[in-house]
Amino acid sequence: MTISAEIEGGADAALTTSPTRFGEGVADLYQALLVPLLFEPYASKLVIVAERLKPVSVLEVAAGTGALTRALRAQLDPAAEIVATDLSQAMIDVGAPSLTLSRTHWMHADAQNLPFAHAMFDLVICQFGVMFFPDKPKAYGEAKRVLRSGGHFLFSTWDSLAANDFARCVNECLTRIFPSDPPDFLERLPYAYFDPHTIKAQVSSAGFEAVSCDRVTLASVAATAHHVAAAFCKGSPLRGEIESRAPERMSEIVDEVAEQVASHYGANPRGGMSAFIVTGRVPQLFQPQIKMQSDA
Repeated sequence: MTISAEIEGGADAALTTSPTRFGEGVADLYQALLVPLLFEPYASKLVIVAERLKPVSVLEVAAGTGALTRALRAQLDPAAEIVATDLSQAMIDVGAPSLTLSRTHWMHADAQNLPFAHAMFDLVICQFGVMFFPDKPKAYGEAKRVLRSGGHFLFSTWDSLAANDFARCVNECLTRIFPSDPPDFLERLPYAYFDPHTIKAQVSSAGFEAVSCDRVTLASVAATAHHVAAAFCKGSPLRGEIESRAPERMSEIVDEVAEQVASHYGANPRGGMSAFIVTGRVPQLFQPQIKMQSDA
């Protein structure tokens, strides 16, 4: 079955999955503010690894608004087929119009229950999405199931809050603003999956071999401190956590966070980022060689 046919057959089933918290209002600001601040720099690193693998069929899970998808499409062989999926339809609605080239498909899908047949892809890739999977081993098992023999699983996950300057600064500021009930989204989810031993063990247990987990540090640069504050406080699920505590104070809180960012990193802030790039390979299935016996 072709990838296009598989997408058409699986789309309806995928839509029954409940959406994530990256809703419509957050998705637009996520694309405008958070993507250039955090995700585009790492997309350029992931795509270098992906290109070395020479994939002809790629499945991206938790693609968000397509920061990595666009980098893949620009860098990989034009003949390569790319299927970009996300659990949030709002994220797809923002990302899909930015990339409508041939051999590029967008689809609503759950990484823990992929609507694809076995052995359809030779690369499954995910940028900063695995942290949100409630059952990571199940998602890793699904990645292996849809990969061909010798195929690769490639993903990134953030290092700790302590190793990521802007995120840590925002988190500390919000803790001071809400001392009795601080928003904990950043430390609870995106910056909570950073132990290399755990990561490698879970990926290996899913059936991958030659698993690597390499730390990659980059710089995050913003035009203003307000950009950083707005990106985190309004362009991520932190927005809902802040609004549930102080629905009338968002602008004031963004300004206060911006002041803290500027005091630590300047009016044109530059902060360090740290993440892990993880790879694993599906064991190669070798066909037994049959020796031909010549007549004596």
